Amino acid sequence: MSRSANEVMTLAAKAARGAGAPPAQAAHFGRAALCHLSADRPEANLTAALDALPGGPIIAFPRFFAQLAERAVDGRAQGKQATETLIKSYAEAQAFDCKTTVTSGSLTVTMDLTKPAERHTLKRIVLSDAFFCKLENLAAKLLVPESDASRLSGAGAGLTDND
Repeated sequence: MSRSANEVMTLAAKAARGAGAPPAQAAHFGRAALCHLSADRPEANLTAALDALPGGPIIAFPRFFAQLAERAVDGRAQGKQATETLIKSYAEAQAFDCKTTVTSGSLTVTMDLTKPAERHTLKRIVLSDAFFCKLENLAAKLLVPESDASRLSGAGAGLTDND
């Protein structure tokens, strides 16, 4: 079934949170997952990243791009990463122009902080049922079980209905 870009990005971010990623890294993953799937790259790369938590690319790649931006001279910076498809998706998700080039067994990322990234019209995303279920199951880990104890702790509408 096809999903909207916003639905895919939000669900991927929630799945990363449910799998143990901090909020900022989960948000970066949501945007990168959208770029990844929009480019018809394999869902398996995203599944592997989620399975690698609490480490792996979901934690490392946002840090890599932040450090790259901090090293920028005259708004431009360059860095290397091991060749991997997911880094391209993270580069495409950046707010500024980022290009990736394969060079001798690694990937060179060039960031230009003086130029905003090009934005493209996003298409609907078709997810496999298995991948969608994985994302939903991980996202569900953020939910608190329904009980009187959880309501007393502040979950939901509480124990009083004041509508």
